[in-house]
Amino acid sequence: MTIPHGHDRRAFPGADSPRDGPNGIVFFNDHTDMFECIILAGGLGTRLRSVVADLPKCMAPVAGRPFLDILIDRLHAKGVKHIILSLGYLHEVIEAHIRDRYPYAEITCHVEREPLGTGGAIRASLELARGEDVFVFNGDTWFDVDLGQLQSFHDRHACDCTVALKAMRDFSRYGRVEIGAEQDIVRFMEKEPCAEGLINGGVYLIRRSVFLQEAFPEKFSFEADYLARYLERHAIKGMLQEGYFIDIGVPEDYALAQVYFG
Repeated sequence: MTIPHGHDRRAFPGADSPRDGPNGIVFFNDHTDMFECIILAGGLGTRLRSVVADLPKCMAPVAGRPFLDILIDRLHAKGVKHIILSLGYLHEVIEAHIRDRYPYAEITCHVEREPLGTGGAIRASLELARGEDVFVFNGDTWFDVDLGQLQSFHDRHACDCTVALKAMRDFSRYGRVEIGAEQDIVRFMEKEPCAEGLINGGVYLIRRSVFLQEAFPEKFSFEADYLARYLERHAIKGMLQEGYFIDIGVPEDYALAQVYFG
């Protein structure tokens, strides 16, 4: 099935699959009371080309298996029932792998015909979501967050977007996040050497209807064009999470991942 802007929606077995009901009526699985997640997996992985060539970044082998498998398996273990993969570069490789490795999982693929930026990718994927609140993870990062805790925080504070924050020391790769007394995000700061602070862990919980009602351009950055610009218009709060965080996007941390997940 083709969806607007020339992108493809591809549901694998187990996604939206009907089952027989009473009196021969065919109906779809009840998807209430479950976690739903988008994985952004369309990146080129240029920073990893020196160690992983000709593969999408999320398919980089970590401890003997694609990093994407680690994400999917761990998200399933946390109660995520429906995963939407946002794909672009070498999407055929990922789709073939998903068909073989997860034939019965509820995984939907969305393929970008041209790069849409993180914001455009999230917006297009949210169109395929079933629920109102949807988690977003990056396909090259694992942040061991507590999904239930984030959902409770999100509901309690009536958030439009909840950002999982990670406390770090001696860092320069990430920009610092400043939060107020009520956990409101005050601002996102530029990357610079920092002794300690909170960073955006790249895991979000988005209220779908609120995000989709905004008139964004087709291509935009979620971080720069939504998070940074909508702090006063939307309820965007941060919640500290203590779980392990690793971004395999650079060779040094890619090597660390081999040890941690091994």
